[in-house]
Amino acid sequence: MDIKRVAIDAVNETIVMNVVHMDYKGQVAKRINEKMPLAQVKGFRKGQVPKDLVEKQYGKAIKQEEIKKVVDLALERYIQSERLNLLGTPLAKVNEDFNWDAEELTFEYEIGLVPNFEIDLEAKNNIVKYIVTADDKLIDGQVERIQKQFGKAVPQEVSDAKSDLTGTFSSEANGINNTTTIAVDAFSKKAQKQFTGKKVGDVVTVSTKGLFDDDHQLMDYLKVGHEGVHGLDVEVNFTIEAINGSEPAELNQELFDKLFGEGKVASLEDLKAKIKEDAESQFAQQADQKLLLDVQDFLIENTKFDLPAEFLKKWLQTVGEKKLSAEEAEVEYARSEKGLRFQLIEGKAMAQSNIQITFEDLKAFTANAIRQQMAQFGQTNPTDEEVEGIVARVLSNQEEVKRLSEQVVAAKLLDLFKEKANPTTKEVTYEEFIAASYGE
Repeated sequence: MDIKRVAIDAVNETIVMNVVHMDYKGQVAKRINEKMPLAQVKGFRKGQVPKDLVEKQYGKAIKQEEIKKVVDLALERYIQSERLNLLGTPLAKVNEDFNWDAEELTFEYEIGLVPNFEIDLEAKNNIVKYIVTADDKLIDGQVERIQKQFGKAVPQEVSDAKSDLTGTFSSEANGINNTTTIAVDAFSKKAQKQFTGKKVGDVVTVSTKGLFDDDHQLMDYLKVGHEGVHGLDVEVNFTIEAINGSEPAELNQELFDKLFGEGKVASLEDLKAKIKEDAESQFAQQADQKLLLDVQDFLIENTKFDLPAEFLKKWLQTVGEKKLSAEEAEVEYARSEKGLRFQLIEGKAMAQSNIQITFEDLKAFTANAIRQQMAQFGQTNPTDEEVEGIVARVLSNQEEVKRLSEQVVAAKLLDLFKEKANPTTKEVTYEEFIAASYGE
């Protein structure tokens, strides 16, 4: 068998395979002999059918099956021996006039190659690493929310800026129907005006765009999926079913112990310090996520390479349970191109920086995540044996291993980007961070 590659451009090639009789005749003959004792032809007893009749009835199908096996195996071995780094899988070129009886059979496969490129992690950029602080306004607001949450509910005739509203967000056209309780001051300042001065039974029609300072709150109160939350701009109705004010809870030791455990907070000053610590820890995670996304966008924009776009669109039509039309594949490619580009950049960044993920890395990351989760439920000092047992159970699940491995990669890349990209550090309040993140 003769196999060769024909280059079309840097990321597209064709593999051409010429198959001759010697490549498959032995296996075809073996299959025919195996078939003879089982062959059934009218006029002959089972197992007594002449070989030429067996070949006539079954030979063509057997020949095609064996040729396909030979070609598939040769293609797989050739890709391995040539160390081809493919995007997608080879696509057989369709030949409507293919002649299975020809002395030499030619098979052609289109392939898309991973592009060859370099990335410059230290390129000049305007990326900002935000240090988000909890200012007095945020802390005082959280104290008020705690007093309200643990205070006594007082029914109201008319809503005001401090009311809690129970009601249902609905939009039949957009599949939204969720009953919730929400404080008026949880909405953005602009939206709050639409929810004051209302009575039970009133229906407030609002746009989801700008409804909250942080679009992610749409996930909590409207049950909108994460993939569609950013920039969502549809009208929804909120039907008010109950309006309550509250009598604030007293800030005393009983409340402090209930919130944080016995003796851990003993005064208003301790409470504010705890709120500040917890908030800034959460803000740091959000700031890291924004930094990672900003670096991703910068690298995608500034790392130029070609993809085998037309090949990938054709390939997308063939994979998955549901075959896609050319138009559907075009849409799917446009949706996934950015992610594919960063996946390639991510791999290159890890290779250039010699970053590897070991099983020990995965175990340590999982153990840390478990300890943090246990602490949230009051288990602040679990034994190593307890944690190791949970880690072992978690990592026995392949889906969990995949999910956690992706998080370990993201954490290592974040550390790399912080070091190499040298972002400008800027201290901001949470309100300023939200404005920088969502342009509000």
